[in-house]
Amino acid sequence: MSPDPPSIPSLRSVEVLASRLRRRQVVGSRDTALETLLVLRQVITRAKFSNIDQLVGIIRAVGRRLVEAQPKEHSIGNIVRKVLHHIREEYYAATGTTASLAHPSGEFSIAKFLSQGQPRKHVLVQKSSEIRGTLREDDPDDPDSFAKGLKPVLMEALQDVLDELETVYDNIAKNAKDHVHSDEIILTLGHSKTVEAFLKSAAHYRNFTAIVPETAPSYSGRDMAKSLSSSGISTFLVPDSSIYALMSRVNKVILGAHAVLANGGMFAITGSLMAATAARAHSTPVVVCTGQFKLTPLWNLYHEYGALDFGNPNDVLGFQEADLVDKVDVVNPYYDYVRPELIDAFITNDGDHPPSSIYRLLKETYDDEDNEL
Repeated sequence: MSPDPPSIPSLRSVEVLASRLRRRQVVGSRDTALETLLVLRQVITRAKFSNIDQLVGIIRAVGRRLVEAQPKEHSIGNIVRKVLHHIREEYYAATGTTASLAHPSGEFSIAKFLSQGQPRKHVLVQKSSEIRGTLREDDPDDPDSFAKGLKPVLMEALQDVLDELETVYDNIAKNAKDHVHSDEIILTLGHSKTVEAFLKSAAHYRNFTAIVPETAPSYSGRDMAKSLSSSGISTFLVPDSSIYALMSRVNKVILGAHAVLANGGMFAITGSLMAATAARAHSTPVVVCTGQFKLTPLWNLYHEYGALDFGNPNDVLGFQEADLVDKVDVVNPYYDYVRPELIDAFITNDGDHPPSSIYRLLKETYDDEDNEL
């Protein structure tokens, strides 16, 4: 249950970030996730609450505010869900209670019972008056005692999430030598920092060739090709139209992801669907390098080839061509939707997973009650 508006900290940092998100002054999943986490840390530091439900309500309210400001940046909601998951874990550890088969209200959940996969002892969450841990929610002498006792523990939990975000590139790249082999030809799209770190790490152990399409209309592939080449990797920059023709020579396609969806599909930079489809036609493996913070419990609710997130159509077709513009609808999507059957594996900061395992990972990473903030 959401708290009353007065209990939500009216921090200027929340409104500032919401404004920057609306104007797309913060772009990129990792940067957005970091900004969201830093704001949540300020919120928790200043929040006043006397029980765990009030704290959860405050964080959810802030999360909804940020998600509404930029609903296409899925990492905002993902970080809020991850923080809520860690908060509950730390709370249960600090109070000596368990929530394996109970709702926050203490009611038994059949859905959670079935999700365990095997029968377990039914243990209900104790009421606050029955808690025998180090925290108390009902101290009449000091109404802030609960918050004071819990906040140091929560700060450690938030630091764990921050450390994961700051080391995500290194943790994904450290296993690159196991996925890239000598004399392979690797094709990648756009300028994913995760893929960039992955390929540069592989170059320390393997000699391989990188093929990078220009990735119009952003032409971010040019920056990727320049970066890889400057690191001593044999790199070819090619036009997007040659992807299918070159695919028969490619040994592996390595893509980045904007968001990984619950069914194992993903949103990725425009052109990824074309590359993945060409790879499937030539039986070329497609692997995706992505941090687990990009896993979102959402399904593709949009059309089958992309997200409802569009750029300036003038980048695709100039308005000066009036005769043609009047006869066509010009669409410039930021991201393609790549179906799970076109992906062979996800390489994450917590190991490698097939698309069919994404739903299980989501169950382990987030709590079911946070799927909708």
